[in-house]
Amino acid sequence: MSDAVKLTCAQCGQGNRVPAGKLAAGPKCGTCGAKLADGKVAELEPKVLKKMIRTDDLPLIVDFWAPWCGPCRMMAPEFARAAQALAPHVRFAKINTEQYPQVSAERNIRGIPLLILFHKGKEVARLAGARPAADIERFVRANVTVGA
Repeated sequence: MSDAVKLTCAQCGQGNRVPAGKLAAGPKCGTCGAKLADGKVAELEPKVLKKMIRTDDLPLIVDFWAPWCGPCRMMAPEFARAAQALAPHVRFAKINTEQYPQVSAERNIRGIPLLILFHKGKEVARLAGARPAADIERFVRANVTVGA
């Protein structure tokens, strides 16, 4: 099963294997039925974020944000547009740094909004500040290979 892609469900944290050729068909989690690569931005908790970083085969870009942050709220629709444009080859998620302040300390986050791109278990790059969708897409494409 060499063409299988490992994906962690953003809802329940369960690991899934999906045939690479079926990514565009809307694969679902075998445990909870949530969509795995649908082009939507998933809200994560720290435990699931760590598992996704460690085990997933697809690039993951995470928006570190807070509800009180005006630029964070302004960028949210742009981040969602970029998620649609790069689906199903890149997964998009966000984590609330006010709700989970330990994430800011663990990731050495000094300001928000901050986008961090992860791939193959490692942090690949960071992009600070509110950005339009086109900038987010360029940032991802410049730092990881995005599938066809």
